[in-house]
Amino acid sequence: MKNKEDIMEKIVNDIIKEELYFETLENGLRVYFMPKKGFVKKYAILATDFGSNDLEFVPKGESDKIRVHEGIAHFLEHKMFEQPDGGNAFDLFSKYGASANAFTNFNMTAYLFSATENFNECLTHLIDYVQTPYYTEENVEKEKGIIAQEIKMYDDDPSWQVYFNALKAMYQKHNVRIDIAGDVDSIYKITPDELYKCYNTFYNPSNMILFVIGDLDENEVMDVIKKANHSDIEKIEGKIQRFPNEEPKEIAQKEIVEKYQVSMPMFNIAYKDEDVNLRGKELLKKEVVSDILCDMIFKTGSELNEDMYMKGMVNDSFYGGFYSEVEYAFTLISGEGKDPHKVKDTITEYLERYKKEGLSRVGFERAKKKKIGEFLKYMDSMEFIANNFISYAFKDVNILDYLEVLKEVEFEDVENRLRTHFKEENCVISIIEPLETEEN
Repeated sequence: MKNKEDIMEKIVNDIIKEELYFETLENGLRVYFMPKKGFVKKYAILATDFGSNDLEFVPKGESDKIRVHEGIAHFLEHKMFEQPDGGNAFDLFSKYGASANAFTNFNMTAYLFSATENFNECLTHLIDYVQTPYYTEENVEKEKGIIAQEIKMYDDDPSWQVYFNALKAMYQKHNVRIDIAGDVDSIYKITPDELYKCYNTFYNPSNMILFVIGDLDENEVMDVIKKANHSDIEKIEGKIQRFPNEEPKEIAQKEIVEKYQVSMPMFNIAYKDEDVNLRGKELLKKEVVSDILCDMIFKTGSELNEDMYMKGMVNDSFYGGFYSEVEYAFTLISGEGKDPHKVKDTITEYLERYKKEGLSRVGFERAKKKKIGEFLKYMDSMEFIANNFISYAFKDVNILDYLEVLKEVEFEDVENRLRTHFKEENCVISIIEPLETEEN
């Protein structure tokens, strides 16, 4: 039998003075541990590479692909807390004095907790309950009413709707245009058998990552994890067969307008990215370059932001940022203003002027230095490190490479991104208008 030293890999980043321990367990679970000396709080997150976008796949042990009902990843997350003994997984975390949570997004589902004491007990519990599915006709039916209420709540949220309408305007076929929770009709069709197919395929340890961070001993952490890990779960060999829809480069439609009970029009202006299906450092560099560009153009204090704010076109809710995944990416500009079309026209004018006249080198250097400072500051946040580490890891990116990639970004990279990304034909606008317009 191998010694721990022969199995556990140690990664050292001299630039940011961080260490990372890594090991793949026999059933395929990838485990990462980052020591943080002097920190009182400890944090762990266990995530699966399975989100609301994963609707068509070949289940474990089968040969034909299936399509599951929309919202099933989110539904499955809800059901993971119900235990065979009738208890709720959250109850034991509370008993140990820990704070626990879970979330589902388009691309992954994660279960997490933070604690200052009883950490080993909490870590054992996290692994055990996520590796113990329990779905019955009765408990699945009960959950449908709970999730239906959650869906209706989001249906009544204008900020959520303006965002999803922007996605629907950008994407013709990709599942990102489908609400993470699905709709009431789809979730009422979900069965225990369907949940088990998803669980046995995507919650296989070989499709999951566990990240632990805190003032802990790496060998003790690994011992706890190996004892808690259900080593009898059979590892899936090779990659899970998924069937994402082929998304055209063209947008679905230029504009979507809806009316809600709001006092002022809300808008999302979005630019669909053509440069997709990247992984690793190539994806990370595109993200970093795009982030710097968005900060230069849209952030508080920028020429565009100040101009529109001083003219009363937008309020202080105005924001622009880049959202990056493997299969899709986009820049999203959100805010409130009396005339969203005028805001869009003004943004277009500024972008075209920057393309002709060029960006500010001084502004680039300032934005880049600010990004470096922000990243170093965030490295003191366990939640930031853990959540971003796992999200990046599923895209073959190591967050410890972020600063190196950021420092390598040149002014020309940002100017080139400006010309290739911000194309009018890839631009959409989603607007939420007030139900009643008051006359002056």
